[in-house]
Amino acid sequence: MAGPGAKPAPGVQPRLRLDKWLWQARFFKSRSLCAEVIEGGHCRVNGQRTLKPGYSVGVGDVLTFAQGKQIRVIKVQALGLRRGPATEAQQLYLDLDPNATPEALE
Repeated sequence: MAGPGAKPAPGVQPRLRLDKWLWQARFFKSRSLCAEVIEGGHCRVNGQRTLKPGYSVGVGDVLTFAQGKQIRVIKVQALGLRRGPATEAQQLYLDLDPNATPEALE
């Protein structure tokens, strides 16, 4: 078993916990809120419901989840290294909802 400083195996796609990715992409204010949404059954990864905040997601996965009164459909474009500013967070995903506007998200 490799430790935290180990190099990734060649050919293995990096993955990140679902709750951590949602938090880094700034969809929720805290990881505990992310975990609540996931554990409540309000999140799907590639069309399959998951109840585990530790579920691994990678580039290319499609996430469907409730955010406020809206259902978001997001494609993971990149894995974040940190929770950065909003402009950095927006580079992590592609919004697949053609009707999504900044006004509708507030």
